[in-house]
Amino acid sequence: MSKLIYLWFAVKTVFCTCQPDHRTNDFKKVKSHYKISKIGKLPAVASESSGLARGDDSTTFWTHNDSGGKAELYEFNLKGDLLATKAVPNAKNRDWEDLAKDEDGIFYIGDIGNNASSANTFEIYKFDVAKSQTERIAFQYKDQKTAAKKSKTPISDSESLFHHKGSLYLLSKNWGRDKSVKLYKMPAKPGSYDLQAIDSIRINAQVTSAAISPDGKRFALLTYGKVLLFEVTGDDINFSKPSGCFRLSRKQTEAITFLNNTDMLVTNEQGNIYRVTFR
Repeated sequence: MSKLIYLWFAVKTVFCTCQPDHRTNDFKKVKSHYKISKIGKLPAVASESSGLARGDDSTTFWTHNDSGGKAELYEFNLKGDLLATKAVPNAKNRDWEDLAKDEDGIFYIGDIGNNASSANTFEIYKFDVAKSQTERIAFQYKDQKTAAKKSKTPISDSESLFHHKGSLYLLSKNWGRDKSVKLYKMPAKPGSYDLQAIDSIRINAQVTSAAISPDGKRFALLTYGKVLLFEVTGDDINFSKPSGCFRLSRKQTEAITFLNNTDMLVTNEQGNIYRVTFR
């Protein structure tokens, strides 16, 4: 990545604050409740980590690389040691942007990025590691216009994905002038779906990853420069209960997952691993 792009991310994260979110959506100030610590370095093979999911417990994790990387998942521990590499059969890494995992240990790999506005349809790979079997979930956006390669801003782009009670939830990256992040829902099973936004919220940042806590009571959105938290009422996933926002200025942060119901793990594309501890 060029020095100019690194500089762009540095400026973007420095000036990214929670103040607009406090004013617009009544997010609570929770910075003092969280401690952010660099705890390790990702293995070299995962040099552009863009998604995270827990392993069998809270000591191992899985990640994948961004667009153009191999169709592989990498398991590592909190020190950053590489534990395993799993090839994903019948899959291609066009623009892998986030990773989720369900209660049965099935992975959902989001080939959902669209920075160049070159895609009209998107895929999520449903990957069963034990069976080494991959199924495809295809989708497009109902409100999507015809993609144009020369468009200055992506028409439809997402980098955020999580699984909850048999459904997959995606969030738009937020390129638009109105700063509106849209929430989409689809079944977590093979098929082809037309997605209509089920909710939206104004956020003054681009969303790069999302995760839900193991107990399903809160979810987090990661952006370039901050983390936004929402409470979940019953089984409904929406933006109705924003609960907190805190700054996390750690360069190009692209992946987040929960360690437990409060603490989180974050990685950036510079290969660093951060623990976010609730105190």
